[in-house]
Amino acid sequence: MNSILFIVFLPLLAAVVAGLVNKSAPSVFAKSITTGALFISCALSWPIFLSFVNGSAEASVVPVLTWVQSGALSFDWALRVDTLTAVMLVVITTVSALVHLYSWGYMEEDPDQPRFFAYLSLFTFAMLMLVTADNLVQMFFGWEGVGLASYLLIGFWFKKPSANAAAIKAFVVNRVGDLGFMLGIFGTFWVFGTVSIPEILEAAPGMSGATIGFLGLRVYTMDVLCILLFIGAMGKSAQLGLHTWLPDAMEGPTPVSALIHAATMVTAGVFMVCRLSPMFETAPVALGIVTFIGAATCIFAATVGTTQWDIKRVIAYSTCSQLGYMFFAAGVGAYGAAMFHLFTHAFFKALLFLGAGSVIHAMHHEQDMRYYGNLRKHIPFTFWAMMAGTLAITGVGIYHLGAGFAGFWSKDAILEVAYGRGTELGNFAFWMGTLAALLTSFYSWRLMFLTFWGKPRWIESEHIQHSVHKTPEEAGEDTTGGYHPHESPLSMLIPLGVLSVGAVLAGQVFAPTFLDDAAFWGQSIFYNEDLIHRMHAVPYLVKYAAFIVMLIGLFVAWLAYIKDTSIPGKAAEQLGPVYRFFYNKWYFDELYHYLFVVPAFWLGRQFWKLGDVGTIDRFGPNGVAWVIEKGSVGAKKFQTGYLYSYALVMLLGLVAAVTWVLF
Repeated sequence: MNSILFIVFLPLLAAVVAGLVNKSAPSVFAKSITTGALFISCALSWPIFLSFVNGSAEASVVPVLTWVQSGALSFDWALRVDTLTAVMLVVITTVSALVHLYSWGYMEEDPDQPRFFAYLSLFTFAMLMLVTADNLVQMFFGWEGVGLASYLLIGFWFKKPSANAAAIKAFVVNRVGDLGFMLGIFGTFWVFGTVSIPEILEAAPGMSGATIGFLGLRVYTMDVLCILLFIGAMGKSAQLGLHTWLPDAMEGPTPVSALIHAATMVTAGVFMVCRLSPMFETAPVALGIVTFIGAATCIFAATVGTTQWDIKRVIAYSTCSQLGYMFFAAGVGAYGAAMFHLFTHAFFKALLFLGAGSVIHAMHHEQDMRYYGNLRKHIPFTFWAMMAGTLAITGVGIYHLGAGFAGFWSKDAILEVAYGRGTELGNFAFWMGTLAALLTSFYSWRLMFLTFWGKPRWIESEHIQHSVHKTPEEAGEDTTGGYHPHESPLSMLIPLGVLSVGAVLAGQVFAPTFLDDAAFWGQSIFYNEDLIHRMHAVPYLVKYAAFIVMLIGLFVAWLAYIKDTSIPGKAAEQLGPVYRFFYNKWYFDELYHYLFVVPAFWLGRQFWKLGDVGTIDRFGPNGVAWVIEKGSVGAKKFQTGYLYSYALVMLLGLVAAVTWVLF
């Protein structure tokens, strides 16, 4: 298990070297050292994971150094390796290594490649620190580390105002969630007297039913702590209310989108809830909130995804929706199912993002799907890779045949376990998840049909035509306007091929282990065997619900974007306010603008005008300086050089002094 030290610290070492070298050496040096470090970490992670799968490994803790000893607060910097950690290790290192390799081709023309690769590796190190944490402070260190790295990566193209705005938005929104997380950590230490995760989880069942004074009320202690911790998860994992940063994060380079959305930052909240699952099991109110927020996020993001035209934004809202599935799975007590969907989602979502990047690369960085069309003939490898990702995310599979793509095994299991829970919130989550599955199928196939079928519409894109030498007029008989999309370089296609294998087989191979093997999980999460038995016993109609709605979504998308392309316009016109409501993302950005941004700017102007200029400057620099200036002008008149002038001043001073003493 000492290999864990290499897994965690090699990306940090590579990030430091690449960052220090920067442009003083050829870009290939920074790219080679960071990519090589990640592939070594990946190669070391898979044997650890597989050893837990076959039951030959046991949980262990690898000490690094003594960190803090202050009164009752004492903890070391140590790396915890158990089943939950092993799952996250393979997800993080595999996707990150492939993203590093993919970036060789995607970022080839960027002059700041060393800085980009250093940021990628720093991001990976922070996430590895988070998932190997043995105490809450160490987890918070990794938590903030991925927040910092995401700010740097989203705003990588800092000369773009939109990229800077998106980076700041991600940073600020996550600070809101992090405040809840910090309060949860403080409260946990106050209640348990330790920040050690094993000690907290061991003592948590004994706190069930305990109450505490909070905001003048008597409330259940564990509910308060878990709700505060979940607020942190809402920020990192973009749940409804703190989700607004995630779609804007698309301003970063596409490899960044794949890394943030598939393997690192957005999964941190799900991981944290599963890591602390014994705590959450003692907090039924908190679990109810997790279930409701997850189900609401699931359907919210799916509705928005049906109306977006930017290929990366569609996939971004898909991520938001899939995270909702993971959270409501955790909320109903199926932490293994939540982690299984996190595992499979990493493969097909990274595949979809990198596939979208390959499409964007082929289309001269055009991201509007309205200017795509018929690309399957020009970029066939990318087409088949994205087809695999689409089949996975839409959950294509047949229960009785025992065969299906990755999403079929994990997403269907979540719907079944929500129904099998038998509670009102469980049923709510099941119906919201089923409806979201319908919408997921629709917007995923809509993306495929708009991108790879139909007529080539790129001749209508001014952006593309200005990027090539021929204009439509100059092209003459060439109906493509003189531009022919081309397949991506090999460094971008290899990751697509590897991830395609994961999207096809990850669910099929690992479903029995993740869902049914209690020994696999050990003590790393709370495992409810009775709930899993109820999941397998649900009616067949429930088992086929996701498959049925997938077919409906596929048919509607085919009808609207292949059979009769006038339908979307007519539907948008007929639905009117509903369409605009979805297209404008439920107006969350506008609501937050008027609730928080406008008042914040008004308050800032008041402090500036009244506080800074009106008070500090007026009575400070402007006031005191004015008095000194005028006083010096008056005093200067007494400096005449004549003796009688000085004698007069001395006499007046003496009279003033005597008068002061006498009266």
